[in-house]
Amino acid sequence: MQSFGFLGLGIMGAPMAKNLLKAGFAVTVWNRSPEKCAELAALGAKVAAAPAEVTGSCAVTFAMLADPAAAEAVCFAPDGALQGIGAGRGYVDMSTVDAATSQKIGAAIAFKGGRFLEAPVSGSKKPAEDGTLIILAAGERELFDEALPALEKMGKKCLFLGELGNGARMKLIVNMVMGGMMTIFCEGLALAAKAGLRSSSLLDVLDAGALANPMFKLKGAQIVQGNFAPAFPLKHMQKDMRLAVALGDALGQPLFAAATANESFKKAKALGLSDDDFSAVFQAITS
Repeated sequence: MQSFGFLGLGIMGAPMAKNLLKAGFAVTVWNRSPEKCAELAALGAKVAAAPAEVTGSCAVTFAMLADPAAAEAVCFAPDGALQGIGAGRGYVDMSTVDAATSQKIGAAIAFKGGRFLEAPVSGSKKPAEDGTLIILAAGERELFDEALPALEKMGKKCLFLGELGNGARMKLIVNMVMGGMMTIFCEGLALAAKAGLRSSSLLDVLDAGALANPMFKLKGAQIVQGNFAPAFPLKHMQKDMRLAVALGDALGQPLFAAATANESFKKAKALGLSDDDFSAVFQAITS
């Protein structure tokens, strides 16, 4: 039976780790808030006291953390993941970070004799629960092949994108497009309401034509109901939009629409909506 480590049991990490347990893998887990480990322990996971304990006892460890700062903190802390890395041990960071952060962590892992793969995911809470995420991996191909049996239990599609940094860049671009779609969608709902049109009618029209997509269908109904329970917290979308705009700056690519959408998410954060679902940008647009 293969065994894996898993660091980070938040909205995404907990269901991803559960899917590994359900598939019959032995899993050792760690989370900054230890109480979040209890549910996994009840399913058979071993609970570690520190990230170094996980990486030091598992051939391959997955990490699913909130942002670049968290990814670096968990890796480089005195009892962090890096301290447990030895020759041949694999570290797969599934967090959404910028390419520079991924490359910094990867270089440190390699210096200790370990192997590194970035594998950010496209998808939110429900796909994480269902094991239908899209996994965007890059880095060491050998580690990708070794981790694939586990990745396939967490995602419905696992792409290997080549050199380290490509996975991070792809994820930021995908989330940039999603954030832009959400802001124009919310503006459409707001404009329809101001024009005296029923939101349900707009959703029907969109769903019947070329603009039909799962995000509009799911989030549209939730927005109309005022349900902003977080599947993908708004603060994380704003972080991804910011990183995507920064990537555009670095590459000299104008991103007019993305930069404008980012401002809507920044306004939503200022309104205290950081921990709501990213669709709560609707409240910033209508305020």
